[in-house]
Parts: sequence; structure tokens; C-alpha cells
Amino acid sequence: MPGRADPVPTSDVHFVNGRPIHGPFPANMETIIFGMGCFWGAERLFWQVPGVYTTAAGYSGGTTPNPTYPETCTSMTGHTEAVIVVFDPDEVDLQALFKVFWENHDPTQYMGQGNDVGSQYRTAIYGTDDAQLEAARESLASYQSKLNDTGYGEITTEIAPAGEFYYAEEVHQQYLAKIPNGYCNHGFCQVSYT
Repeated sequence: MPGRADPVPTSDVHFVNGRPIHGPFPANMETIIFGMGCFWGAERLFWQVPGVYTTAAGYSGGTTPNPTYPETCTSMTGHTEAVIVVFDPDEVDLQALFKVFWENHDPTQYMGQGNDVGSQYRTAIYGTDDAQLEAARESLASYQSKLNDTGYGEITTEIAPAGEFYYAEEVHQQYLAKIPNGYCNHGFCQVSYT
């Protein structure tokens, strides 16, 4: 899909914590990108972690510039729904973030999560430097060993260098904080994209 030259419109401010969701971020912050199915629930998990400065929902791992949600849902952009996590490494380490990642989705499900099926729901870790990528691979090996001991399958998580992160439309940012009771059974939510 060709995409577009300009980003889709989105807020500059995190709905929950009031911090910026677009960089530049404070100099001591690091970023990492996680894909673990629908980005609504994944984003909420990470913004609640002490030491996380800000989060945003978006698209990563594909080729289409500035994709829209409907385009990403075709699986033709190559992107997965993802969450950018900006964190202070002096307050939270990567292992704590990996624990949130591994223990809140099924990394053994190929190209989907639950009833959400397609490459846009694939499991992924996109590191912003070699140290993050190495830590992600070591973390995967550790969790795979635990899964092997309990008879579960192989982890399918893609681990790769972070490319461009494209912010999702405003309606998706901090979505679960904006709806009544902060809960969504993904298959029953109705969102307008027009």
C-alpha cells in the first residue's frame, strides 16, 4: 500500500499522564516498541508501569509510510499494531518491561492473538539499539525454556531493530482510559474511522 507523506492526526499529549507522546523526549529516556496483539490493552499495561514516562499506540514493522488503521487491518502494510514505550532506565529496567510483555499475551500464537488474526496482530519486540535486541533475545530464550518445561509451543515473537514508528489515529491513543469502565472486548467495540 502506498501510504501517505503526512502523519495521521493525533494528540501531542498522553490522555492519562499529561506527558508528550511525541519526541524529543528527555535525554535520559530510552524507547522500545512492543507488538502483542491489539494495541489498546497493551498500551494500558505499559503506561501503568512505574518508570515508564509515556506510551503511544501505533504501527511498526512494515513498509507503508503513515498507514491508517483500516489499511493496517488489511495486512497489506506489513505493520503490526504496536506500542512505543518511553522509559527511564534508572527507574525501570528492560527485564521488568519484558515481564509485562511475555506474561500478558500468547507469544506462541503465530500471526494473531485470540480471535484477532492477521499479521497486524503479530507478536514483536523492536529494539532501538543492539543492547536491547540482545536483551530481548536472552529474555525470549529464558521464557522459551520455561514454556518447554510446561509443554507449551515455540515462541513466534519477531525480534528486530526498530524502524519507523507511525502513530495511530487519535481515537486509538490511550483508548482504554477513554471508554466507560476502561474495558473493551475487542470484538464488540465500535469505532468510527471517517
